[in-house]
Amino acid sequence: MLDIATRQLVKATAPVLKTHGVALTRHFYARMFQHNPELKQIFNQGHQQAGSQQQALAMAVAAYAEHIDNPSVLAPVLTLVANKHASLGIRAEHYPVVGHHLLASIAEVLGDAANDALLAAWGAAYGQLADLLIAEEAALYQQAATQPGGWSGWRACRVVRKVAESSEITSFYLQPADGGAVPAYLPGQYVTVRVRVPQLGMMQPRQYSLSAAPGGSTLRISVKREAARGASPAGMVSNVLHDTVEEGALIDVAPPMGDFWLDTAADTPVVLVSAGVGITPMMAMLDALLQAGSRPVQFLHACRSASVQAFGPHLAKLAAEYPQLQLTVWYEQADSAPAPAAVATRVGRMQLDAANVLPHAQYYLCGPLAFMQAQKASLLALGVSAARIHAEAFGTGGNGI
Repeated sequence: MLDIATRQLVKATAPVLKTHGVALTRHFYARMFQHNPELKQIFNQGHQQAGSQQQALAMAVAAYAEHIDNPSVLAPVLTLVANKHASLGIRAEHYPVVGHHLLASIAEVLGDAANDALLAAWGAAYGQLADLLIAEEAALYQQAATQPGGWSGWRACRVVRKVAESSEITSFYLQPADGGAVPAYLPGQYVTVRVRVPQLGMMQPRQYSLSAAPGGSTLRISVKREAARGASPAGMVSNVLHDTVEEGALIDVAPPMGDFWLDTAADTPVVLVSAGVGITPMMAMLDALLQAGSRPVQFLHACRSASVQAFGPHLAKLAAEYPQLQLTVWYEQADSAPAPAAVATRVGRMQLDAANVLPHAQYYLCGPLAFMQAQKASLLALGVSAARIHAEAFGTGGNGI
């Protein structure tokens, strides 16, 4: 536990970090990559270019400073971060490197305000945070490596099938090239894949939800091709996967991780709420639910149009086959193609109402941040307790829900 003087010094910097944290983290990343360019292959360079990684780190550092008296408040965030780190292969030996550049950046950005006492306080605070994450990540690495079919680090997997699920989303079925089994995982978790990005001249990792229930001989990811939008560049890895990775190719895969997953031991009804590519973890959850028994399930999905909706025929088939499944899809744009009889469709943005609230149900949300915030607000207004709402928003910086 940090002493009172150290905590007070760190806590006093929280307001400054909230205001000027992005300048600090931008300097930190530039400094670290200049002195340790090998770390570029661990960090998402697309998020670096967009500035989202700098923003996320600034918010995290400010939150840690604000809650330095009781860092256990941040336990859910630390669990999320530990899973992401373990999936990316961040190890204990990386922490001193990051700490060195973080403290140097504080000194260089704050100038005279960063006196020896403040730097010593932040050094101690960073050490405490590093110890917490290293311990949690060590447990994740051990669990991943020691379970049947498990491993640690990167494992070469072969693309045995590549299937277009919509005009934007393609599934890749990954099988270990060594001939071994794949491990069990929890529906909702993800894997990290690593491919070479020619425009960067280096390997880049990306995390993708597993989109099929566990228990098979492959790991399936379903990847949206990310096009350039305004200031946001096109997805570097998603476009490599779509354009150049074909059946038979080998790609590096890290073991399944993630703290967003279906409670398979419960027997309560389940409501799965998604938008866009947020459908991918929901497919794993849905398949697992239907395989396991007769728990009532509402599958609620929103997308722009039928042409970009992934898994449409598969979902319609399931809705016709399983009476416990109720399927509703919202299309922002009306589509002339008739929907299957088992699928209820609506035009416009998703609006949850009392019909979507099931007694004692658990609610799982995944999609863009603004969508998740809107749906959670609707559920809370309809009387659903926050404890029964579980959310995951794709992107940098946690779910923000």
